[in-house]
Amino acid sequence: MQLDNATTAGTKRKAEGPGEGEPAPRRIKALAESVVNKIAAGEIIIAPVNALKELMENAVDAGATNLEILVKDGGLKLLQITDNGCGIEKDDLSILCERHTTSKLSSFEDLKEISTYGFRGEALASISQIAHLSVTTKTKDSAVAWQAKYLEGRMVPPKPGASAEPKSTAGRQGTQIKVEDLFFNIPIRRKAFRSPAEEFSKIMDMVGRYAIHCSNIGFSCKKAGDASVGLSVSPTATTVDRIRQIYGSDAANELIEFSSEDVRWQFKASGFATNANYSHKKTTLLLFVNHRCVESRDIKKSLEEMYKAFLPKNAHPFVYLNLEINPHSVDVNVHPTKRYVKFEHEDEIVRAICEEISSKLASVDKSRAFMTQSLLPGVKVTTISPQPGDDAASSMQTPGPGTTRRRRNSNSLVRTDTSVRKITTMFHSTPGGAATEDAVGEGKDFLAMAAPENINYEIVDRQAVTCRLTSIKELRADVREEMHNELTDIISNHTFVGVVDERRRLAAIQGGIKLYLVDYGLMSYEYFYQLGLTDFGNFGTIRFTPPLDLREMLRIGAEAEKAALSPPESDFDVESLVEKVAEQLIERREMLAEYFSFEVSPAGDLVSIPLLMKGYTPPLVKLPRFLLRLGPAVNWREEKACFESFLRELAGFYAPEQLPALPGDEESAKEEEIDARLRGRRRNVRWAVENVLFPAFKARLVATGGLMEGVMEVADLKGLYRVFERC
Repeated sequence: MQLDNATTAGTKRKAEGPGEGEPAPRRIKALAESVVNKIAAGEIIIAPVNALKELMENAVDAGATNLEILVKDGGLKLLQITDNGCGIEKDDLSILCERHTTSKLSSFEDLKEISTYGFRGEALASISQIAHLSVTTKTKDSAVAWQAKYLEGRMVPPKPGASAEPKSTAGRQGTQIKVEDLFFNIPIRRKAFRSPAEEFSKIMDMVGRYAIHCSNIGFSCKKAGDASVGLSVSPTATTVDRIRQIYGSDAANELIEFSSEDVRWQFKASGFATNANYSHKKTTLLLFVNHRCVESRDIKKSLEEMYKAFLPKNAHPFVYLNLEINPHSVDVNVHPTKRYVKFEHEDEIVRAICEEISSKLASVDKSRAFMTQSLLPGVKVTTISPQPGDDAASSMQTPGPGTTRRRRNSNSLVRTDTSVRKITTMFHSTPGGAATEDAVGEGKDFLAMAAPENINYEIVDRQAVTCRLTSIKELRADVREEMHNELTDIISNHTFVGVVDERRRLAAIQGGIKLYLVDYGLMSYEYFYQLGLTDFGNFGTIRFTPPLDLREMLRIGAEAEKAALSPPESDFDVESLVEKVAEQLIERREMLAEYFSFEVSPAGDLVSIPLLMKGYTPPLVKLPRFLLRLGPAVNWREEKACFESFLRELAGFYAPEQLPALPGDEESAKEEEIDARLRGRRRNVRWAVENVLFPAFKARLVATGGLMEGVMEVADLKGLYRVFERC
């Protein structure tokens, strides 16, 4: 900027014209079209994440059910999105990147009824002005895919001297758009970005938001060159599962569902919000208005004000809000990037939504009840001496003169030392393992459950066999691919609390500062299946002396199956089924003996079954049904399917059975006594679950996604402390 010369400063300007030394008025002229387009592109595509948002919305509008995103250098070097939508016709490729060309809008009045993401026809045009754009697309009726390259809104040849017309190429149905060298002709804008990592995190956030909102659509996003995928969401995943995968279990486990609508204000709202057990350092609001991801400071502020009555100071919630409003009441053309929208009756709609969430939070808060338990009479308090470096123990010491007491973080203080006295040590037992006469009845039952089986083992000199079967290696790889990292960490570091319910096969474990209920039947099933794959060909044997009659065992199983049918089937031929299954097992006895230590004689005697684990005997009451299912449930025709189905049936046989309730419960109050064998089995199962199965889970189990159905979080220490802080 030039300053006025000192000699002309303060010179009086004449009314009829400019003073001496002043420039003449500048003439107004039209900007060049290329300059106009670049200005418009800079307003719409502010960063790589804006380009990706536009491309994702176009893919969803095209009916895609799967989106694959590839990013390099935060999207500045490469931004590629592949979908399986309807594709683009070859004849439309010539005007694809021209401004204001769209298939979703024909007149201005159509804006009042717009129900798609895109409508202005500026996204691809703007991107082509500031990047090298290439499109590969194939429609359902086209025999080949067509590829075209664009620059500054026009098709350009892929090489100098070549034709700019679309080229035929191989490809699947859908569209792949590749954006390279974003902002290559605007170096100032390109240099303004801090780092590729920061831009990639913004891209991941945007993909995550649409992955949560767009149900029945799969999303994957990764960096170019990385072997692992940064984000992968299955099309079949539920909204809660998507939130858990993207924002973690801390948020997903505390969600409450809400919905609200009002005919007067013509809106419907639904979504998920966290309850008072969850808090974060900042509010996370996923806001979709008519299925478009937008932002609203007013809605965010209103939600934060409403949550102040439920959360501690400086704590903030997670809210996913899907708001559907009459299109006549919404102006979607407020912001160039469609980041904001305006709609009528905003205050009334926001107030109604906040009241609905507030009522849900209040009902959840009222329903909480906490039980307290005092010390048992006569129990002495044990003082544990702290070890060097033990912060938790040292924080409990009484400070001496001249010492400074360290701050005790009680909400993270969990005592899980296995050397601390357990409740079972309070009951006395005779050398034979039975309770003393003066023990309380409940104490007798509890103590009777804490004894191992009396099992004798014979060690043989058989050499271990190395499995080189491709099918087994593939099955092992399948397990690794289905691994759930978070659940595996919980199980591998858990502390066993106790068996809760043998009838439903529930046990309690502690992971960190959280308490979980787990289905140990489902967990045992998965563990024994994985154990079968790991020790394939090297199983031990459980021998029957004398051997069992295979057909008789199958007959017992078939009669039980027939009796379980409701209504009974008259054409259920027990003998035919028994003979067919027996012939299958006898015919394959050599393979069964070699791979599974399952020995059947040519005459039809069951000599042995596999032994998978020392210290635990499978429930032999399930043996007839296990043998019967080896016929129809095992695929004997294909190697891989055969091994998998057999090991699955074997795992189901080994999983602990459901046991009836203890005496004193409502279901068994009318029973005068329990059979001694059943009582012994109950004692053995309880001991094996605590001392054999769960230590094995901790050491070897690879938790897969399917085990999430059998795990439920029931308490969180920090959440309980937040509740008591408000009391």
